[in-house]
Amino acid sequence: MRYFKIAFLVFFSVQIVLSQSSKDPLLSSNTYAQQRWVDSIYNTLTLKEKIGQLYTVQVFSNEDEVSKKKIIELIKDYNIGGIIYSKGDPVSQAKLDNELQGVSRIPLLVSMDAEWGLSMRLDSTFAFPWNMTLGAIKDNKLIEQVGRQIGEHCKRLGVHLNFAPVVDINTNPKNPIIGNRSFGEDRDNVTEKALAFMKGMQSAGVLANAKHFPGHGDTETDSHKTLPTIDFDAQRIDSVEMYPYKKLIKQGLSSVMVAHLNVPSLETKSDYPSSLSNHIITDILKDSLGFKGLVISDALTMKGVADFDEAGDIDLAAFLAGNDILLMSEDPAIGISKITDAYYEGKITEERLEYSVKKILKAKFKVGLNHYKPVEVSNLVNDLNRIKDDVLYEDLIENALTVVKNKSDILPLRRLETKRIAYVKMGDDDGSYFLDELKKYTKIHEVKADKLDELIAQLQSYNTVIIGFHRSNDNPWKSYEFTDKELTWLYEIARTNTVILDAFVKPYALSDLHTIENIEGIIMSYQNSPIAQQKSAQLIFGAIPSKGSLPVSVGDFFKVGDGIKNNPLQRLSYTIPERVGMSSEKLKKIDSVAQYAIDHKMTPGIQLLVARKGKVIYNKNFGKHTYDSEEKVTSNDIYDLASLTKILATLPLFMELEEQGIVSLDNKVSDFLPEYKTSNKKNITFKQMLSHYARLKPWIPFYAATLDPVTKEPSPKYYRNGYSSKFNIEVGKNLYLRSDYPDSMQTIIKDSKLLSHLRYRYSDLPYYILKKFIEKHYDKPLNELVQDHFYESLGANMTMYNPYRKIRDKNIVPTEIDDYYRHQEIRGYVNDRGAAMENGVGGHAGVFSNANDVAKIMQMYLQKGFYGGKRYFKPETIDKFNTCYYCSRDNRRGVGFDKPQLEEEGPTCGCVSMTSFGHSGFTGTYAWADPEKDIVYVFLANRTYPHVGANILLKENIRTKIQRLIYDAIVD
Repeated sequence: MRYFKIAFLVFFSVQIVLSQSSKDPLLSSNTYAQQRWVDSIYNTLTLKEKIGQLYTVQVFSNEDEVSKKKIIELIKDYNIGGIIYSKGDPVSQAKLDNELQGVSRIPLLVSMDAEWGLSMRLDSTFAFPWNMTLGAIKDNKLIEQVGRQIGEHCKRLGVHLNFAPVVDINTNPKNPIIGNRSFGEDRDNVTEKALAFMKGMQSAGVLANAKHFPGHGDTETDSHKTLPTIDFDAQRIDSVEMYPYKKLIKQGLSSVMVAHLNVPSLETKSDYPSSLSNHIITDILKDSLGFKGLVISDALTMKGVADFDEAGDIDLAAFLAGNDILLMSEDPAIGISKITDAYYEGKITEERLEYSVKKILKAKFKVGLNHYKPVEVSNLVNDLNRIKDDVLYEDLIENALTVVKNKSDILPLRRLETKRIAYVKMGDDDGSYFLDELKKYTKIHEVKADKLDELIAQLQSYNTVIIGFHRSNDNPWKSYEFTDKELTWLYEIARTNTVILDAFVKPYALSDLHTIENIEGIIMSYQNSPIAQQKSAQLIFGAIPSKGSLPVSVGDFFKVGDGIKNNPLQRLSYTIPERVGMSSEKLKKIDSVAQYAIDHKMTPGIQLLVARKGKVIYNKNFGKHTYDSEEKVTSNDIYDLASLTKILATLPLFMELEEQGIVSLDNKVSDFLPEYKTSNKKNITFKQMLSHYARLKPWIPFYAATLDPVTKEPSPKYYRNGYSSKFNIEVGKNLYLRSDYPDSMQTIIKDSKLLSHLRYRYSDLPYYILKKFIEKHYDKPLNELVQDHFYESLGANMTMYNPYRKIRDKNIVPTEIDDYYRHQEIRGYVNDRGAAMENGVGGHAGVFSNANDVAKIMQMYLQKGFYGGKRYFKPETIDKFNTCYYCSRDNRRGVGFDKPQLEEEGPTCGCVSMTSFGHSGFTGTYAWADPEKDIVYVFLANRTYPHVGANILLKENIRTKIQRLIYDAIVD
């Protein structure tokens, strides 16, 4: 014993200064009123009620009536001081809480183990990520905000004391009970995180609690099942395990939970829990560290405690050791009786009892229980699932994701045109959110097999393999290891393929890796929540940067603090409106307008997308493929874009040639197409033509001349029902046009008359001419050119001409039942007759796509020609084409791009900036980008189905009404 006391003096005497200087964290701002209230309450209490105030009893909000009755009896008979809620749901808890508070003469101090906040989301058990995930974050302001918002959750639910944060320094990867609950193994990082969390939560008016004193981080047994041992000397415990407590106590920590641990270097009694140790609680925590807040025992029902044969003995020992609150006694009635006996026997003085009871009452005053109000049950679910919590959750995950290996800078993925990517799922949990998000960026195939050799054979077709390791996100104690089979498969896949491993589990999983030599990229995503999956996919493609660092050392390859920072490639990411200064609530109005259009049969279906600041914040689908079908519109369905083809295919190819100096806007068409030298169009410049200011006819009904004049059916002179070398242009299913007819169309255009006078007149003809020029220059078809130059590298894998040749009909939205030309349903074939007669590849029409891909191209324009780490155009090129050269002549058009109206009527809501640009399409499509508000808006529809008819969609301004709602939703 003498040597123990010497050791204590050596290692803890330096802390004496703390006891002299630390402040009382339970004092309120009005200490006079607080003291009066505390004294007045204390003076009304009987001895039994004073002792009852020491007890915090466990309550389940889903308990049966018998159990609830027992709790009520404890409250009435003993005036117990508090309750701790465990199992149940928030609404049931609020109702029960009001009932229990209603029968208590003195308001109950309500506590919870809400370490990660409270949530009733369908896709997440917890409101916020686990501490280990937070430990990877560099920005501690985010951690403070977590504490703040968890405090707000608690306060809304009537919880006054939250048993958080865990400040255990987890230096043992095999720790079964702390692990993900710890901020990590670095004492400074843990301390900074815990301090930020504490400050945030207490700023919301909720008492914080640091646990588990003196430190639970290096154990290999579960304290709920036995008594773990911390077998370090006092110096080590002082410098590591206790380090966070010293800092937090100085900054006003409200309470400490003492752990259920055996600490031989601090307690001489063999196998004696720290939660019952007078030396650990009174000598060290209170006297040496100077802690004046609430001292709370760990659950008194913990296993592995010897020498306490009679019920209530543990309660008495816990109080004698220095605890103020006795947590989860096995039998509070017996415990109160034991402590009462000890009081009368002189083992407990009135002064000692008063000390703890008045601390508890001070805490009650500080959290406002002197003016207790019942919990408002209405709207509780919404209040615990706020948009601001979603915003913070996403911020946290984005800041936590950690790249720990990046051989040859494989991450983020670049040059998508060279990538053939497979996804292989490992683990026992769902990875669908990850896969779906990956598919937003490029073509990804999930590869499965029952046998390894079959899998390896399938993977030979790919040059990049993304392996997602998905373990359950249900709670932080779930299994996290690789199986032996998974490790074997991982090594073999990596031996023969370029591999990115993404682990959606606690970092210790990487300890299972015996080698990482053949794995090019490794990402630690920490949790398998939907948001973690989505954000990690975004990181892989450079839509968001990698910022995190490992909170713990892992195996032989990774050390605490490791983390490779990568800058984003300016690809679209996906988030919620509030993260880019928009209102989710206001954007919901779009749903009503879109549904109105569906209900009033303006179009069978709609795809809608809105992006701001490079982030997609609204992407919804409405209606069905047709009015009578059962096929609901999905994000993977593609639409005939009609005239959007002009700015998404032909124009970028022409801009590329202009930027390279091959052509100038002031060049004449006849300079590049000699046949026009004798034409009435010989002096028309590209600028005039693309600005629709060249006296060209709006369109020519080429198909009409190929119909039988009597039957109005396709004439046998021009069509066959089967393919041949002379009839090889497939205008519709089993309908082939003569192969020489496109040349005739070019001649018809060249020889066509000009309009009588120069004025703005929208025309498709410039794009027939441009197509011929571009294809002649490259000696390659337009559809191949635009794929090679743009779509493949942009990851626009759902953008194509003639989709009937490439994808199944199920994902192609039909555009029309053609009863005047092809006499069939048009699905996957271009709706525009002129483009159909060019084998589906028109300069003015023919491209199919979904809203997500259209947004990528528009975002590239918005970003002045840069996207995904590649510069497609110089900024000055974008500006040159996005200029209205003839505005002074009542022509709003840019070069290729449509521009906002110059007067009241026009293509936009009138609420966009004059630097904005876009285009619309005959089938009901619309795409618009606004550099000043940093917005991309895409609207896809098949309003032409089943028949073209009156364009009610346009007449009712559905697209521009939605555009106005988008702008109305901007709040920042």
